[in-house]
Amino acid sequence: MPPGWPPAPLRTERLVLRGAEARDRVAFIEMFASPEVGTYLGGARPRDELERAVPEVPGRRPGVFVIDLRGAMIGMITLDQRGAERPGHVRPEGEEAELGYLLLPEAWGHGYAAEACAAVLDWFADVLPGEPVVLCTQTANERAMRLAAKLGFTEVERFEDYGAEQWLGVRESRNMSSSR
Repeated sequence: MPPGWPPAPLRTERLVLRGAEARDRVAFIEMFASPEVGTYLGGARPRDELERAVPEVPGRRPGVFVIDLRGAMIGMITLDQRGAERPGHVRPEGEEAELGYLLLPEAWGHGYAAEACAAVLDWFADVLPGEPVVLCTQTANERAMRLAAKLGFTEVERFEDYGAEQWLGVRESRNMSSSR
C-alpha cells in the first residue's frame, strides 16, 4: 500500500473519499447484509452476525476509502494487494494492487462508482507511478464489466474461481513501461 496512509480526503465533483469513521458502522452493516450487494460476492451476511462482528470503526485500515455523499457513507473502495496464491496476475510474483468497490443499492445507477474509482486510480497513479492496478469480477456481473471498461481496464485472463467464471483486467498506470 502506498506510503503516508491515510491520504487527505480526495474530493470529486460530488463525493469525498475519506478514511472510515465510527458513524459509518451502520452503512457498513447495511452494505454487507444487502442481498443485492452480495449477489456476486457469495451472498448477504446475516445482520445479527454483522452486528457482533463489525468493529466500532469498520474499514479503518490502509487501502480503504469510504465514499461519502453529502456527509453520509454510500459505499467503499479498496486497494489491496492481490495475494500471489490467488489465481490471476499480471506479474509472475503477483502482489499487484487490486481495486475493489461496494456501494449501497440506493447509490447504484448514478455514476458514483465510476467517479469514486477514477479519483482513487488517479491518486494511486500519482503516489505509485508505473504500478499496474488489477480488477477481478465475475463475468456475469455486467455492471462491473461495463465499469471496468469505462475505467480503462483491459482483459488479461478469465478463470474459474468461487464456482463462477472470473474476469481479470489490468489498468496500466501512466509512466508504465509496456514491457512485462
